[in-house]
Amino acid sequence: MSDPAPPPAHSAWLEATFAAVEQALASAEPVRSGHAGAPGDLAGAAEAAVTGRAADLVALSHDLHANPELLFAEHHAVEAITRLLGAAGHEVARPAGGLDTAFTAEVGTGRPRVAICAEYDALPDIGHACGHNVIAATAVGAFLACADVAGDLEGSVRLVGCPAEEGGGGKEHLARAGVFDDCDAAIMLHPFGADAVAHEWLGVRTVEIAYQGRAAHAAALPFMGRNALDALVTAYQSIAQLRQHILPGDRVHGIITDGGSKPNIVPDRSAGFFYLRSRSVEGISALTERAAAIFAAAAEATGTRAEPTWDVVPLYLPMRNNMALAARYAEALASRGRVVAPQGVLPTELTGSTDMGNVSLRVPSIHPLLGIAPPTTVIHSPEFAQWARSERADAGVVDGAVGLARTALDFLSDPALRSAAREEFEAAGGATDVVALSEAT
Repeated sequence: MSDPAPPPAHSAWLEATFAAVEQALASAEPVRSGHAGAPGDLAGAAEAAVTGRAADLVALSHDLHANPELLFAEHHAVEAITRLLGAAGHEVARPAGGLDTAFTAEVGTGRPRVAICAEYDALPDIGHACGHNVIAATAVGAFLACADVAGDLEGSVRLVGCPAEEGGGGKEHLARAGVFDDCDAAIMLHPFGADAVAHEWLGVRTVEIAYQGRAAHAAALPFMGRNALDALVTAYQSIAQLRQHILPGDRVHGIITDGGSKPNIVPDRSAGFFYLRSRSVEGISALTERAAAIFAAAAEATGTRAEPTWDVVPLYLPMRNNMALAARYAEALASRGRVVAPQGVLPTELTGSTDMGNVSLRVPSIHPLLGIAPPTTVIHSPEFAQWARSERADAGVVDGAVGLARTALDFLSDPALRSAAREEFEAAGGATDVVALSEAT
C-alpha cells in the first residue's frame, strides 16, 4: 500500500486573503480615463467586428487549449492563427525575429504603430494553465477588428506572435531582433481570477549551477573523491536559508537536475536550476550577488569547482505598467459590463513574472488582467487550466479582444492620449537599454 498523501498546507492566510480580495473587488470603483480615445463610431465598429467573429475566436481558443505546445515548439498554434488570419485576407510574415514559431501581421501604414502581443505556449503536464490560449485569441480578435476599420486609422497595428513566454524569453529575443523598434506602444492582457487594470509582475533571473568533483568508489575509496552532490546540496540549503533574509516579495527557488548516477559512486558532477525574483532591478542584482557567493562557498567547502551559467533564459525585468493606456482598456471593458479594478486590489504576493516586462522598458505597454475564473483560482494550476476552456473564458475572449482593439484605436486616434502615455513612460525612466542592463545586473 502506498503512503498517504502529504497533509495539506496551512491555508488560513490564503483563505483570508481571497475573502478580502472578493470583498475589495465587489466594492472597487471602476477605473476611469481622462482621455477621449477613439470616436464612438470607430469604437463601435471595432466592437461589432469582434462580436461578429466571436465563434471563430472561441474556436481558436479551444483549438489551442486542446493542443498545448511547449516553448519554441508552438507549430500547431502558429498554423491555426495563420489560417484564421489568411481567411480574413491578411498576410503573415513567419518566421519572425529569428524564431521559427514567431510571426507578425500588419494593417495600416506608418506611425504611430501599436503592437498587439499574442502568446500561445503552454506548460509541461498541465497544458494551458496560464490561459495563453485566451491571450492568443484576444490578440488575434483585436487585430482583426482593427483591420476592419484600417481605412479610418492614423498609423498602423502590428500583431506580434510571441512564443516561449513560459521560460524562454520569446519577447526579449524578438525585441533584440528589432521587432518592437518601430512601435510606439505595446498591448496585451493576461487571464486571471479577476479583472484588474494592472498588476505588479516581478523580474526574474535564471542560473544553472553545475559542480565538478572527483569520482571514487563510495565504499572502498571515498577519501579519494570530491562529492559534487554535496556541493549542490550545500548550495541548495544555503539558498533556502537565504529566504529569511531577503526583501518582502522577493522569491528564490530551484531544483536539482543532476544528482549523480549511482549511490556507490561519489558523484563527480551535479547540477541545479534556480530562479531569483524581485520587484526591482536593484533587487535582482542583490540576489545575484548573494547567490553567487553561496555557489562559490559551497565549492570551497567541498573541494569542488562551481560552474554557474547565468541567464540561461534572458533576464525578465519587472513590468512597467502604463496607466494612461491601461485606463483606456478599463473603459473599454466597462462597455462590456465589466468592472476593472484599480491596481492594488489584488495582493502583490500572488504574482509571477513575464517577458512583457522587457517590452515595457522599451515602449509604453500594458498587461492588464482579464477575469476568466473565480478569484480563488490561482494560475499555473490544473484548476485554472480547466477554467481556460470554460464559458467564462469564452466570454473573456470576446470582451478581451474588444478591450485590446479599442485601446489600440484609442492610441492611434487620440494625440493627447499618446502624449500622456509617452510622458508617463519618460517619467518612469524612458526607453531602457535592456541588453546593457541585463549584462550589468
